[in-house]
Amino acid sequence: MGYQLNFAAVWRSFDSLLEGLGLSLLLAVGAIGIGCLIGLVVAFGLVSKRGLLRRPAALYVTIIRNTPILVLVLFTYFALPQLGLRLGKIESFVYTLAIYSGAYLAEVFRGGLKAVPPGLREAGLAIGLTEHQIRTSIILPVMFRSVLPALSSTFISLFKDTSLAAAIAVPELTFEARKINVETFRVVETWIVASGLYVATCTVIAALLRRLERLLAIPR
Repeated sequence: MGYQLNFAAVWRSFDSLLEGLGLSLLLAVGAIGIGCLIGLVVAFGLVSKRGLLRRPAALYVTIIRNTPILVLVLFTYFALPQLGLRLGKIESFVYTLAIYSGAYLAEVFRGGLKAVPPGLREAGLAIGLTEHQIRTSIILPVMFRSVLPALSSTFISLFKDTSLAAAIAVPELTFEARKINVETFRVVETWIVASGLYVATCTVIAALLRRLERLLAIPR
């Protein structure tokens, strides 16, 4: 064991790691934003009494949740161009991560919709609200507040999943760390610093989201 730690080479490229970290956060935010929209639409399909809506929604959730995300990333970036659909590296990864997260968020939102007391809808009808107004003004706000803890966990998980973007050369944190590793051969130091950045960022995100949960918590 003659290996001696020397972080000098890593510190010289620390700016690259921070830029990669910033891109990772942007990828996660973009993916969960689109994923929330997908998940919400699919969730309403899952709770629908119409088989024409429920069955395709359930099929989407089943297929996506049982397919490894790396396979989806590689399929989107390398296979879709063969079918005539070509996307940039970043767009390809964000859309893939959004579709992947949408399947999980659909189940989260489905549980949230099921947990909304039916009396709220009846109360909305009683004061003359339309079904659309009931959904947007009553059901969705209550649902989002109840699913916020699960939504927070999903965001943290998505942030960590952005490391898979390195597989298609998106210059996020893991890609930049691997580049430093190859150029400097400081294997241990590079991955210690990269891991520390992931842990620190996830800790900060979790703390901020927990605070948001407390602020928006439904009074008991």
